[in-house]
Amino acid sequence: MVDAHQRRGEPDRSTEKGESSIKDPNKECEPYLYQPIADALASFPPIWGPATILPEDGNALAKWASIKANVPDIPPKGDLQGNTTGLDYPAEDPDCWWTNTKCMTPKAAGLPPDVSIMPEPRTLGYGFDDGPNCSHNAFYDYLQSQDQKAIWTAMFYIGSNVMDWPMETRRAVADGHEICVHSWSHHYMTAFSSEDAFAELYYSECKHVGHLMQAVKIAAGVTPTCWRPPFGDVDDRIRAIANGLGLRTILWEYDSQDWQYGVTPGVTEDMVDNEYQAMINDAKKGKFDKVGTMILAHELDDWTMNEARKFYPLLKEVFDHIVPVAVGYNITQPYVENDIVMPNFAQYVAGIGQNLIKNGTNATSTVNPNAPRTTVSATPSSTAVNNNIKKSAAARAPNLALGGLSNVMASTTSIILGIISAVVLGAMAQQW
Repeated sequence: MVDAHQRRGEPDRSTEKGESSIKDPNKECEPYLYQPIADALASFPPIWGPATILPEDGNALAKWASIKANVPDIPPKGDLQGNTTGLDYPAEDPDCWWTNTKCMTPKAAGLPPDVSIMPEPRTLGYGFDDGPNCSHNAFYDYLQSQDQKAIWTAMFYIGSNVMDWPMETRRAVADGHEICVHSWSHHYMTAFSSEDAFAELYYSECKHVGHLMQAVKIAAGVTPTCWRPPFGDVDDRIRAIANGLGLRTILWEYDSQDWQYGVTPGVTEDMVDNEYQAMINDAKKGKFDKVGTMILAHELDDWTMNEARKFYPLLKEVFDHIVPVAVGYNITQPYVENDIVMPNFAQYVAGIGQNLIKNGTNATSTVNPNAPRTTVSATPSSTAVNNNIKKSAAARAPNLALGGLSNVMASTTSIILGIISAVVLGAMAQQW
């Protein structure tokens, strides 16, 4: 049957399949309406604005009330753009503030350590921040195409981007990537008040207590259990908020610095290449022969995605295994929903799992094909969305006036959908 989109010669933006069929990046980035997102806009903070709990959102208020007693009394640091001028922070780093000392083992009781490496030798944890990018089809097609076996990655999605590009989010789930949270508006998390930091994660990940409805859930039918702080900016106060929402903190060991090209004056392609090459050289020297590592890259724009494609063959030469975070840690149920199962590490590297269950998504909502083709966000066009991320990146060199502080350069998987047999699941299922 020929649908209304085909009759009009338009791509079908109401389904993952239709979205992934679009090969013209300009067409991909044309704003479109997805009715479930449009219907939910009033129950979320303004897209691309710093989040705060909506006063009428009783579920958010109740959830915050249930976890705030476990949040350390640590004051906010600097401003939302990362400027900490004048901040008198103790040299002993009592808050395990990553931006200050790269601390990843919390000093507050009851918090798990951050994840930044892969426990298996010669293994690379592969992931991309700042998506979903509207023009990502060529990149995701590439990830699907390698060696007749898709590259599975961890995708750290910004809640506002998910609201702007819901079908792009849905494609990531359908392709099997592990989806994690990257905050609502991509600001420095330690600068928020505790309640607003909660909102930055809650509206990206957990929108409704009991019946989870959040940006990723509405767009793609899954509720993430992992997150990465923008710029890596996290301390024990923010970790405690994330932990209260069931989110494990993911950082990295190597930074590609790919976001800086075209944003930071003087940064060249060769400089970014050298960041990738430094990790490759370490691999050749045997640094990861006992314990693997993790690299930070970005689904920020065409250039960063092309850079990833350029270096993937070189990474494959020096690492035995390239995996998403969940697989590297044998996390076979990466979402709150228990019907979505990933292979464990042994199964993944053996090639078992990709053919166990056909990829798909749990999201079932569709859009009226006759609905107006207009964006549902406050952003007037996809170009404005992309520029917003770029402008965010431009602010990523904060004026850090503290001794020893380092500028955080980073910005803003295949999931097997379905149920593996009870025997297999009993042997492999593990939680965060």
